Amino acid sequence: MVIENGKAILGIELGSTRIKAVLIDEMNHVLASGSHTWENRLENGIWTYALDDIWTGLRNCYAKLNAEVCEKYGVPLRRPGAIGFSAMMHGYMAFDKAGRLLTPFRTWRNSTTGPAAEALTKAFRYPIPQRWSVAHLYQAILNKEAHVKDVAFFTTLAGYVHWQLTGKKTLGIGDASGMFPINLETRNYDEDMLAAFDSLTADYDYEWKLKEILPQVCIAGESAGVLTEQGAKLLDESGILEPGIPFCPPEGDAGTGMTATNSIAKRTGNVSAGTSVFGMVVLEKELKKVHPEIDLVTTPDGKLVAMVHANNGTSDLDAWAGLFREFAEALGAEVEQNQLFEILYGKALKGEADCGGMLSYGYLSGESITQTEEGRPMFVRLPWGRFNLANFMRTHLSAAFAVLRLGMDILLKEEQVALDRVLGHGGLFKTNEVGSKLLAAALHTPVSVMENAGEGGPWGMALLAAYMCRRKPGESLERYLEKNVFSGEQGRCVKPDAKDVEGFELFMERYKKGIAMERMAVENFV
Repeated sequence: MVIENGKAILGIELGSTRIKAVLIDEMNHVLASGSHTWENRLENGIWTYALDDIWTGLRNCYAKLNAEVCEKYGVPLRRPGAIGFSAMMHGYMAFDKAGRLLTPFRTWRNSTTGPAAEALTKAFRYPIPQRWSVAHLYQAILNKEAHVKDVAFFTTLAGYVHWQLTGKKTLGIGDASGMFPINLETRNYDEDMLAAFDSLTADYDYEWKLKEILPQVCIAGESAGVLTEQGAKLLDESGILEPGIPFCPPEGDAGTGMTATNSIAKRTGNVSAGTSVFGMVVLEKELKKVHPEIDLVTTPDGKLVAMVHANNGTSDLDAWAGLFREFAEALGAEVEQNQLFEILYGKALKGEADCGGMLSYGYLSGESITQTEEGRPMFVRLPWGRFNLANFMRTHLSAAFAVLRLGMDILLKEEQVALDRVLGHGGLFKTNEVGSKLLAAALHTPVSVMENAGEGGPWGMALLAAYMCRRKPGESLERYLEKNVFSGEQGRCVKPDAKDVEGFELFMERYKKGIAMERMAVENFV
C-alpha cells in the first residue's frame, strides 16, 4: 500500500485564511486532506499572525489529515516519501542569533513600506514592491527600528516553518525571488543589487551584510534537508510521524499555483483568486521598462515571471455572502456554505454586463497598484443604477478582478507580452464557470480551469515534493509535469463573450474614475 510503503507525498500550504494539507499517491491523486481555518490580525497598524497561531494551525491541520488517513485506510501516516511546505509569499520574519523573533510577523498584506520600495526600485533599477521582504527590512532601517541591528536571519513564512522542521535556512527560488531579486543566469540573489543594498546601509554600521542574513536559494528538484526529531514532534503531537523524511525546497503560493496549473512553460499564465488575486505570466524575455506595478519573480525552476498582485480579492465578497447567510438564518433557513456561493455566484451571471451602474472597492488593506495606502471597503451606485441582487453580485465579482486587469494591461498592451493560455485556480473558480467567465471578459483571453482547481497550492506543493523524489536524471520540471501529471488534461475552457467584454470595459472606465473616492474614504473615514 502506498501509505504503508512510504510512497505517499505530503504537501502543506499556509494560505491567508486556511492552512491545508494534501497527501497524494503515485498517480498524483489526492488520498487525504486536512485543513485549519485562521485569520490575520491588524495589530498596531500591522497585519500579522502570531507564532502560536502558526503552530496551532499546522498541528491541527496535520492531525485532521492523519485522522482521515486512519479512517480511510486503517493505518496512520508514519513516513511519507517526501514533504513540502509552502505559504504566502513576501512579508518579513526577522530573528536574532538565538532564533528569537525580533518583531511581529509582517505579512504581504501590509502597505507600509512605500519609501523603502521607491528607494530600492531606484537604486536597483528593478521593481521592488512594498510586499517584498527586502522592502520591509529597508523600511525598518529607515524607521530606525531598534531590532534591525540584531537581525541574524530573515525569511518568509514558508522559510520559517521549513527551518523549524529541518534546521535548514533555505528557500525555493520562487519564494526567494519575492524576498530579493534573482540573477537568472546564476539562479541566486543578484550580487550587484546585494552590493547596492549594502552601500545604502553602510552608514548604519550593522554587523551583518545582506547576503549573510538571507536564506540559501534552492531550485526545484534539489534536496532541502530532512525532518528532524524535534521537527517531527513540533508538527505531530501524537508522536507517530517519523524523523528523517526528505524535504523539498519550501515555496511561495505563486510557485505552487504555477505548478498546480501546469504554468511553468514560457508564454503560459495563471490567475489565483482568493483572499488576494494575482496573475502570473512566464516571460520569453525581460520587460523593456521598470514598472512598479509588476513584480518580477521566478518559477520554482528559475524562469522569469511577471506577476500582477492585488492585495484584495474575495474577502469583502465573502463578508457580503456572510451577511446574506445571516439574514437567511434569521428567517429560519439553514444554508450550506457551498450552496450559498452557488446561488449568489449564479445570480451574478444574470446581472448586466456593466454591472448596472454599481461599483465596489473591496479594499480591506491598501492597494499599491491603485496607490491607496490603506483600505476602506466601499460599495457605491448611481441613482439610476439597477439595484438588484444579480447586479450587486456581478459588481463584487467583477471588482475582484479589476486591479488585476490594471496590471495586466501593462503586460499585454504596453509590453506586448505573449500569452498562449491562462489557467484559473483558487476558491473563486470552484463555483460553476462564473469566475472563469468574468476573468475571460476582464482579460479578453480564454480561461481554463482544471478539475483540481480547488486543491490549488497544497497539491502544487505536493507535486514539487514528488518531483524531487520521482524525476528521472536531468528531467526538467516542465517535462515532468507535462508527462506525469497533466498528460491529456485540458480543463474546462471558457472563451470571452463579446457582450461581457464590452460590459467589463464600461465597468473598468467607472472603476478607474472611482478610485479617487476610495482614496478620499481613507483620508476622511477614520
